[in-house]
Amino acid sequence: MRINTLLAEATARLTAAGIIDAALDARLLLQHLVGLSRSQMILRAGQPMDEATSARYRELIARRCQRIPLQHLTGCQEFWSLDFAVSPAVLIPRPETEFLLEQVLAECRESKVASALDLCTGSGVIAVVLARELGCAVVAADISEVALRMARENSARHMTADLVLPVCCDLFTALNCGRPFDLIVSNPPYVAEEEIDRLEPEVGRAEPRLALSGGPGGMRCIERIAGEACRHLCPGGWIFLEIGADQGEKAARLFRSTVPGYGQVRVIDDLAGRPRVLRARHEP
Repeated sequence: MRINTLLAEATARLTAAGIIDAALDARLLLQHLVGLSRSQMILRAGQPMDEATSARYRELIARRCQRIPLQHLTGCQEFWSLDFAVSPAVLIPRPETEFLLEQVLAECRESKVASALDLCTGSGVIAVVLARELGCAVVAADISEVALRMARENSARHMTADLVLPVCCDLFTALNCGRPFDLIVSNPPYVAEEEIDRLEPEVGRAEPRLALSGGPGGMRCIERIAGEACRHLCPGGWIFLEIGADQGEKAARLFRSTVPGYGQVRVIDDLAGRPRVLRARHEP
C-alpha cells in the first residue's frame, strides 16, 4: 500500500474514533515509526510501504483509537523546542507550562538566581529549562519515584544533570529549611477531583491521577504550597505557580491575606485571557 493511501486510511479511522487532529496524529505516528521528516514523507507519498511496517503502523493507529495519548505511543513530547521523554507516569508537558516559564524568565533572567526549587517536577521539564536558562542549581522534587526516574533521564538528555538534583518527597517534607531558595516554581496538581472523569480520555484516563487531582475544588496542593513556601524562600525570592483558569481569585486571595509574608501578588492571564500563573514575592 502506498504511503498516502495508508495515511488516508489511518486518518479516517482516527476521525471515526473522535480524534480531533486525526490527520496530524496519523502523520506523526508514521513519521515516528519510519523515522522520516515531514518533507521526506511528502516526497515519498506515492511510494509503497512494506507489509510489516504497515502492520505495525495499523497497530499504533488502533491504540490511538483507544484514546491512548500520541505522546505515550511515541515516548516523547516537544517542549521549549527540546524533545523530552514522557510516559504514563508523568503529565505530558503542555503550552501552559511554557507560558509559566516565560513569566518566570521575564522576572528572573536578570536576577542572581543561585538556587531554585521545582515542586511536582514530573518529567522534569521545568527543572531542565530553569537550569539551562538561568544556569542555577535546581532541586526537582516529586512524590513519585517513577516520575523522578523520568526527570533524571530528561536531565541527562539535555546535559543538566550536574545542576538538577531530583528529590523524592511530598512537597517540602524532605527539604532543609536552613537553605532557602531564590526561586520556587511549580505546576502542581490543580484539577478538581470531581472534574477529572469529565476530562478527555487522553487526560482523565491516561495521565497519572496523582499529578492531576488537587482534591475537591482543586486547591489542596496550592493551599499547602502557599502555607509552607515562605519558610523555603530567601527574602525577596519569587514563587510562580501554574493554576487553573477558575482559580485566579482564590489563589490571589490566599497569598494576599490568608498567608503572611507575601507581597507583589499578581495573577497573570495566558494568551487566551485566562488566569494561568500566580506570582508572589517573599517580603518578610
